[in-house]
Amino acid sequence: MQKIRAKQLRKNSTDAECQLWRVLRSRQLAGHKFRRQQPLGGFIVDFVCFEKRLVVEVDGGQHNEPLQAANDSERSTWLEQQGFRVLRFWNHEILREIESVKETIARALG
Repeated sequence: MQKIRAKQLRKNSTDAECQLWRVLRSRQLAGHKFRRQQPLGGFIVDFVCFEKRLVVEVDGGQHNEPLQAANDSERSTWLEQQGFRVLRFWNHEILREIESVKETIARALG
């Protein structure tokens, strides 16, 4: 079921997810392979580099809502317990400051 949902999410990516994917795909960032909308445990993460155990999440306005914020916290805690580092960026950060976002991810990979 998660594979089907992940495929739907890939087909219906937000503008911010599309812009970030253009930076991460095809090993363009320091030669590291990223996957998008990847099932991990009971979650689907936006982007993950398994080699460096790095998850990148893209958050829209709904992530300000208390229930969603609690879900995000639970997801991050679980991922960190599994040995992943989690980076979160707001949509507007990606759309307006992609170079800064790219540098932050590159530092986390290094």
